[in-house]
Parts: sequence; C-alpha cells; structure tokens
Amino acid sequence: MRQILNIRKQINLHSIIMRNYYLTLALVYMCSICFAQQQTNDIGTENPPDREWHFNDLDGWEYAHQDKNPDNQCVLEHGYLRIFTRAHSADRKKVRTTDRIYTTGRYTWRTHIPRMGTGDQCSVGSWIYHNDQHELDFEVGYGKDSVRRALNAAPDEMIAYMTSQAYPFSSVPVPISTGWHLFEMDLTLKNNNYFITFLIDNETKHELQLGFGKEIAFHIFCSVENLRFIGDYPPQQENSGWFDFVRYAYHD
Repeated sequence: MRQILNIRKQINLHSIIMRNYYLTLALVYMCSICFAQQQTNDIGTENPPDREWHFNDLDGWEYAHQDKNPDNQCVLEHGYLRIFTRAHSADRKKVRTTDRIYTTGRYTWRTHIPRMGTGDQCSVGSWIYHNDQHELDFEVGYGKDSVRRALNAAPDEMIAYMTSQAYPFSSVPVPISTGWHLFEMDLTLKNNNYFITFLIDNETKHELQLGFGKEIAFHIFCSVENLRFIGDYPPQQENSGWFDFVRYAYHD
C-alpha cells in the first residue's frame, strides 16, 4: 500500500512539473510575440512616412502620463487637443505617437501658450523622445525669477526652453509671448550624427550638434506638466496647453 502511494505521489509530482513546463513555454511564446510587436513600433524606418495629425480624435496617439492621478485631463474640443494640470498638484499629463520611428526631418507643433500664474511650476511641452538621454524639447512656462530677470522678460511673457537632455546637455531659454506659436525642430545629419535647429514662428532660435544619429528614433509628444525647474512655486491655478496640429515631414 505504501509503495502504491509513493508511485501516486511521483506521478502527481511529474504532472505538476510538466504542467509548469508547458505554462512556461506558453508564457515565453506570448512574451516573444509582444516583443516582436513592440519592435515593429519602435524601430526607425529608412524613410518614415510624412504625417499630419489634427485633433478630431487621438488616432495614432496614446496616453503617456507620468503621475499618480488617474484622470487623463486630455480633452478634444472643436478639433483641438487641450491638456491641463490642476493647481497644487504634481500632474504630468502627456500624449505621444504610438510609433517610435521618426528620425531626420521637420517636426512642427502649433501650440497655444497660456498666461500662467506668477512663478507657476508648469510647462507646456512640444517635444520628441527616445529615452531619458535622447530627448529634445520645447518646454514653455513662467520661468524662475532669476531667469526672467536675466532675459528681461516682460510681465506678460513666458519663457521657452530649447533643450537636449544629453549628448550633449544644452538648455537655452528665450522669452515668448502668450498665444499661438509654431514650434519646430529640424533634424539633419552631419558626420552621421543629428544636427538640430530649433525654430519658433519660422525664426531660428538655437542650433546644436548632437552626439547620436539615426540609430535613435523618436516618439512625438504633446504635454502639460507641473515641473519644478520651470518656476518658483507649485502652480496656484489650473493651466492648459492647446494643440492645433502636429506635423512630421521626412528629409535626409
């Protein structure tokens, strides 16, 4: 009788081992499919397609928030995308293209910059992103008092930062009026690395040679975030950025 019980235990153990083995195989297979799908969305193509998005819907975009607030705070209104953050909050609301495939070319955002509260730590962002070291930004906010004084900014002007997060790090601020603006980045290649030109309303504001090239492809982002670097105080009011359209036009 004891021998029979031992045999049954061995059979049960073998069954458990085989079941776990097949479950593991199934999980690996599913992960490989997901990874392959992610790769199709993440690899820069030789000639990314020209695209223009008007915000009657969010087709081709996805939420990419970076906070603990479950509300999206992204509103489609009459063909515009409005993103807003709450007063006294750590809201970081953003949308990005579903594909991370964009490389050389002209990136254009038509963005409305609001009159923010004095010292508000809030940024309206028009930018492209691969990872934290490969990120190129227009970020517009009230600006710290020390920066405003150095730029002799008028009381009704905001501060626009044109930034490369690394390779090399560079951040250049300029005063800017509230209202609608065209923010553009033009990426070309010099010595196989990107050379970026930042333009505001068709006027070149900053240029920079980067230390990486077309091996790095980008998502395109629109955002409104309460960020400490761009002001002196937590926001005292709700702030909204409006986006009319986003355009990408490929060139070498």
